[in-house]
Amino acid sequence: HFLKYKNQEGIGEFLGNWHGQVLKEQDHLPKIDFVIPVPLHRKKLKKRGYNQVALFAKRIAFHIDAKYTDDILVKTANTRTQTKKNRLNRWYDNRSLYEIKNGENLMNKTILLVDDVITTGATMEICANTFKDIEGVEIYISSMAVVPKN
Repeated sequence: HFLKYKNQEGIGEFLGNWHGQVLKEQDHLPKIDFVIPVPLHRKKLKKRGYNQVALFAKRIAFHIDAKYTDDILVKTANTRTQTKKNRLNRWYDNRSLYEIKNGENLMNKTILLVDDVITTGATMEICANTFKDIEGVEIYISSMAVVPKN
């Protein structure tokens, strides 16, 4: 909550350094070419002043020797918070909210898609599916937190 709504970007940096070091030491992932944060819509980004996932993703990229990029996956519509929605409603509301820019740069690349919290998995699934038409792309996902099922 503080990272997302209380201008506490340092939390993302701390968690990104920690998580990036763990990923590097555990060596469970293949060589990642790009670390891409789940984007905010430009209006929400302007209002908040930062994407709470960006610094987390940048620090992970640094530790695993990957390229950070936040201009390939783009959110095309400004939506309200999804914190009260179930998985089906999240998925339905987000089906066409993301698009790829310069997808040719991702052919045969391995991507780590990063978000702050995985609640139902719908946002990550939709973002990952946005890459489905790019030849040879592999998607892995990571987040700062996961909300357990009850």
